[in-house]
Amino acid sequence: MTRALTVAARDGGVRAVLADDSVLLRSGLVLLLERHGITVVAEVGDGEQLLAAVAQHEPDIAIVDIRMPPSFTVEGVRAALAVRRRHPGVAVLLLSQHLEHREALALLQKPGGGVGYLLKDRITDVAGFLRDVRDVAAAGTAIDPIVVERLLRRPRASGGVGMLSPREREILARMAAGRANRGISADLHLSERTVETHVRSIFAKLGLADEPDTHRRVLAVLTFLAD
Repeated sequence: MTRALTVAARDGGVRAVLADDSVLLRSGLVLLLERHGITVVAEVGDGEQLLAAVAQHEPDIAIVDIRMPPSFTVEGVRAALAVRRRHPGVAVLLLSQHLEHREALALLQKPGGGVGYLLKDRITDVAGFLRDVRDVAAAGTAIDPIVVERLLRRPRASGGVGMLSPREREILARMAAGRANRGISADLHLSERTVETHVRSIFAKLGLADEPDTHRRVLAVLTFLAD
């Protein structure tokens, strides 16, 4: 497996809900996760069952397939977005054979960490996959590089992250760890206004000036991770 891009990792006991319409795959994942200390508190086969299970168990993470009944299109992403909206403390990891970049962006643009998107066919390293699950459950991020490439496949200003000043890179690194401007200002002992100025400069240097702020923040972080 090409290692996913991850931030804000920490180990610890993890409680998970697993949503996948494939009973065989679901059963195999349950065995794998529980063998390595990740407790699966519920396993379900569609989005409605996922939402009910999350409400009942309040897990650390929901591991969700993208295409589930009834239409097998993007029900998983929509359910994942509902999980993040209703239970912001529950992390979400999309685990799919399919690359749905528009829907992924809608999930990844939510504030904070605790999100991931991995492609099933590219997972060949069990230890790496388990690290990714724990990273996301601990409010980190795990994104397959192919997903990053697809999300960033649009014209950008030349230079990229290499054009940023050391202070801007420092701020962008904290953005990648899920820190809001207020948290960054506290971390770096800067005024919030100064952080906002640096963030605007980062957007401009990365060619993100024409994006809505939420999209720009996510795309800036993805650019940093890809770099």
